Amino acid sequence: MQGEPEVAVLRYGHRPGRDDRMTTHVGLTARALGADRAILPGNASQSEETVADITDRFGGPFEVESTEELPATVRDWEGVVVHLTMYGEPVQDVIGDVQDARESDPLLVVVGGEKVPGEVYEEADWNVAVTNQPHSEVAGLAVFLDSLFEGRELSQEYEDARSRVIPQECGKRVEELE
Repeated sequence: MQGEPEVAVLRYGHRPGRDDRMTTHVGLTARALGADRAILPGNASQSEETVADITDRFGGPFEVESTEELPATVRDWEGVVVHLTMYGEPVQDVIGDVQDARESDPLLVVVGGEKVPGEVYEEADWNVAVTNQPHSEVAGLAVFLDSLFEGRELSQEYEDARSRVIPQECGKRVEELE
């Protein structure tokens, strides 16, 4: 969120055809729930384009980029690395420590897309679980970001939006701002 050290979300792995929608949703969830940037695998160009289009239409700031160097992104990160995995420590037990570390250092949140190599577990400062049960990585990212930002991200304002959803009890309403 603005004015705080960066939060970037790295989608680690992407299987074209199989993960297209999930990788897109990782990027959209990162944007909607307070992250500053999403880093997607190089073979996820359609997801990158979709997230960039949503950011253009509904505002930012938010950056989306791609990399062919997933291991190097984790290894060379200058800050705190959190790997979301159902095998990690419970989010409720470590979130305070993550928040403390993030006060001065940028945070990289790693979200797996296929089998994550053991090096990621070793490189991470924390391996964090949102429950120790199988579930969607998008759900895990959403719960983690909400815990990290303590709900502040739910009322954030977006700059340079061309469209805005108008909340209402029933129905859909989108206001065009241009």
